[in-house]
Amino acid sequence: MKAIRRLTVRPVLPDPLRPLSDLARNLRWSWHPETRDLFQSVDPECWTASGRDPVRLLGTVPPARLAELAEDRRFLRRLTAVADDLDHYMSGDRWYQAQSGRLPAAVAYFSPEFGITAALPQYSGGLGILAGDHLKAASDLGVPLVGVGLLYRHGYFRQSLSRDGWQQEHYPVLDPHELPLAPLKEPDGTPAHVALALPGGRELRARVWLAQVGRVPLLLLDSDVEENDPGERGVTDRLYGGGSEHRLLQEMLLGIGGVRAVRTYCRLTGHAAPEVFHTNEGHAGFLGLERIAELCDEGLEFGAALEAVRAGTVFTTHTPVPAGIDRFDRELVARHFGPDSELPRIDVERVLRLGMETYPGGEPNLFNMAVMGLRLAQRANGVSLLHGGVSRGMFAGLWPGFDAEEVPITSVTNGVHAPTWVAPEVFRLGARKIGVQRAEDALAVGGSDRWDSVADIPDQDIWELRRTLRAQLVEEVRERLRASWRQRGAGTAELGWIDDALDPDVLTIGFARRVPSYKRLTLMLRDRDRLMELLLHPERPIQIVVAGKAHPADDGGKRLVQELVRFADDPRVRHRIVFLPDYGMAMAQKLYPGCDIWLNNPLRPLEACGTSGMKAALNGCLNLSVLDGWWDEWYQPDFGWAIPTADGAGTDPDRRDAIEANALYDLLEQRITPRFYERGASGLPDRWLEMVRRTLSLLGPKVLAGRMVREYVERLYAPAAEAHRAMDPDSARGLAEWKARVRAAWPGVSVDHVETSAATAAAELGATLALRVRVRLGDLAPEDVEVQAVSGRVDSEDRITDPAKVPLKPVGGPDLEGRWVYEGPLALDRTGPFGYTVRVLPAHRLLASGVETGLVAVPSGDLVEAAGLLMR
Repeated sequence: MKAIRRLTVRPVLPDPLRPLSDLARNLRWSWHPETRDLFQSVDPECWTASGRDPVRLLGTVPPARLAELAEDRRFLRRLTAVADDLDHYMSGDRWYQAQSGRLPAAVAYFSPEFGITAALPQYSGGLGILAGDHLKAASDLGVPLVGVGLLYRHGYFRQSLSRDGWQQEHYPVLDPHELPLAPLKEPDGTPAHVALALPGGRELRARVWLAQVGRVPLLLLDSDVEENDPGERGVTDRLYGGGSEHRLLQEMLLGIGGVRAVRTYCRLTGHAAPEVFHTNEGHAGFLGLERIAELCDEGLEFGAALEAVRAGTVFTTHTPVPAGIDRFDRELVARHFGPDSELPRIDVERVLRLGMETYPGGEPNLFNMAVMGLRLAQRANGVSLLHGGVSRGMFAGLWPGFDAEEVPITSVTNGVHAPTWVAPEVFRLGARKIGVQRAEDALAVGGSDRWDSVADIPDQDIWELRRTLRAQLVEEVRERLRASWRQRGAGTAELGWIDDALDPDVLTIGFARRVPSYKRLTLMLRDRDRLMELLLHPERPIQIVVAGKAHPADDGGKRLVQELVRFADDPRVRHRIVFLPDYGMAMAQKLYPGCDIWLNNPLRPLEACGTSGMKAALNGCLNLSVLDGWWDEWYQPDFGWAIPTADGAGTDPDRRDAIEANALYDLLEQRITPRFYERGASGLPDRWLEMVRRTLSLLGPKVLAGRMVREYVERLYAPAAEAHRAMDPDSARGLAEWKARVRAAWPGVSVDHVETSAATAAAELGATLALRVRVRLGDLAPEDVEVQAVSGRVDSEDRITDPAKVPLKPVGGPDLEGRWVYEGPLALDRTGPFGYTVRVLPAHRLLASGVETGLVAVPSGDLVEAAGLLMR
């Protein structure tokens, strides 16, 4: 019979074991081996059966076992040591507390998904795992972060396969009381709620749950509360589910409700109020509107409030293609804001202007969440050096008149949280050389350019470690493969072949990620005969482990999965290539360490970063990848292999795939497999092991989330906090009024005349020219602008590359026609074709850059022709 109601009965722990509850509720256990080992020793069988989830474990351990442990002195000593370690971790000073300067008192970090642990399945892929690693690294560094997200009652889907290899989706119901969460409560003990107004006088209410991620609180909003109507209860049902209005409500709850949740949390706990708000992708962009509304309630006008909010906001884009951005119909957004809905004090047209694509090539009736995110943030970044460039090109329309290179979007290359992703065996090998504490600090905090101690580890130890990890993966694969085939309807008698699936002594390649078309899951199948030869080679075989989920609405992605599965089902090769369904964190933590090669073959430049290869590298796995994302930035032949790309404009997609697949096969046949199987005088693959060693020692320190978060603190959070503090109400009003005045006056700004002391079109390196410029400023004054000389080498079309920018100084007052003269030196510091130009930009002490306003005045075409601005 089916229960009519479900509830969770919590165990009553004996007093000596009470610290177990605190340890289970702090998700630091997910990356702290000693805490996990302690829970495993409580009851090894229950630990495995609970999915290695301490909360579930404590709910299933028999009372007799708990009573036994309460009398076990050795266990209690271990419990005390681990509890004391957590207390020290939570309260002691860390990297952040040792920094000089005024860093933010707190940072609020918003993301639609967080991948902390498999025990809290609130993630779909790379964005969520990155957000989880960001929180963990912030905790290790002592950064006072507050995470904000949604609690999805079905999480993301669980994946299985039909008999013919078609992806099946399942949505398990998650009970928050069975997750490592606690309800945020008011002083009277009632659950803390936030509420949003909906059209027609309705209301969307959400409860606030707290997940403690080490030192970082993570607030998760849950709309499945009795006060809501059925439609509103379902707002947080599924991650990336539903239609446009459903997604809009999710994103309003995340952004607007999230700010309200942060204010509630700070009120209830005394936590410092955030000075910086970080929007991880555009889904949470509405948080800026809520903060504007707060300031308007305090008496600021909209324009001034907008400037104050922008000063303290950081926006990170992860999207390399416009199709990956959430966009909503203008009328849908308009219906949910204004007098009868949310934020009634803000004019709807002002809301709409923040997100509308009012630039060349934009769709004027679509509200773009990334565009709003950029307009509401003074600082923005992509997630790798290449992706920063892609983003500047993609959003250049927001800054007309500027080259894409000057669009104010920088980059902070992603990193991964090594304590989460490094196999315990790898950690122990390093700790034997430098000690446990130094090894923990190296992985969590980072800071060094190289891990030289790796050079002291004998080849034999590294090779034995790699073989052990490969063997563990083989066992994991066989277990998962058997479970998958049973789900597909196979009987036990059909599955004997699985006992010989994969071989712990064969070169193992991993490929696991989401399955959109641009990641090209099936590129490896382009020439099936050639792939079979590689898989079945008599002396140098390879084996491949593949995993990944297609979005439930993406039938094209599902067809790719089915194509791969059908190939892997072939009895000739099924012992050498496998597809594992339901890719998630638990699988990944076995997959990365057990592979020798991590394969990535997206269409360049559509991979924003691609952090799975980083996790593999930290375990001594070599990368085989298209030069995209982070690999484009840090690739060296020491670390792996680059798959050549055929991304010229004239190459059709089919031909491109053929060329790049052939390059992949060539690398495997001619360079990779010989190096793996070739033995030196010691009987070991010396050249392979040298690449493993260099990957660990030189690439390892770069790919850390600790390095990434330190960059965010130093390059984005600290300047944003400083700008936030400078933007008091009077300054905010002054900046808003100044911007309005400059925009109104800008049509009257022009460059009228440019002259230099150069007599010819050739000059010597090191010479200095005197530059003299006349500009009209209209109703503006010199203090409102900066006149710049921009110079550098020029290309074949006379475009200045890698420009140097030097401000010129005004000389005297305006002439009778109102023109100002600016002068300055122009250094000829580069040989070859050289050119210069001049331009006028708005200038104000509270601007993050002169590009911020999108306004620029440059010489007219006629003036350029007359000035002869090029020297060759």
